[in-house]
Amino acid sequence: MAINKTTLTGAAGEHFVMFRLLELGYIAGLASRGAPNTDIIVTDMTGRRAVAIQVKTRLPKGSDDGWHMKPKHAELKELNLYYCFVDLPNDYNVVPLVYIVPSEIVAEVIGKIHQFWLSLPGKNGRIHKDSNVRRLLPDYSKVLKVDHPLVKKYSKGWLDQYRENWKILGLN
Repeated sequence: MAINKTTLTGAAGEHFVMFRLLELGYIAGLASRGAPNTDIIVTDMTGRRAVAIQVKTRLPKGSDDGWHMKPKHAELKELNLYYCFVDLPNDYNVVPLVYIVPSEIVAEVIGKIHQFWLSLPGKNGRIHKDSNVRRLLPDYSKVLKVDHPLVKKYSKGWLDQYRENWKILGLN
């Protein structure tokens, strides 16, 4: 049975995040397959603090440079849930980048941006139809070409504060 390339990309991202966590001295393990909203469980060395991580991985393809999300991600606002957005390069000599973002931030961005997009006129002035597709983008101004505070807030550079920011997990 052939394995879907998307599945392999996701697994590569999960294993890379595991490598980084272990390299940083945390105790980490892959969650059971099918565990809702969690790919990795990680604790500090004492086991006193634990967090759940959901990994989203992308290859450098597509026009928006984003990660695929779903409507449920606009609702997941758990204090101890973090997303690791892995940016796999085409060049195997380049180390992947990881953005570590709290679930509350992801939910806010996904929810607000999607509602804003729905309010904008679509092609030929038509109303956008809602769907199950959401995207977390490093620069929403590339696709939402309007002058609006929300678009400015989440334009190029908004994710930089989360780039390789492993301390945000609060496990130190």
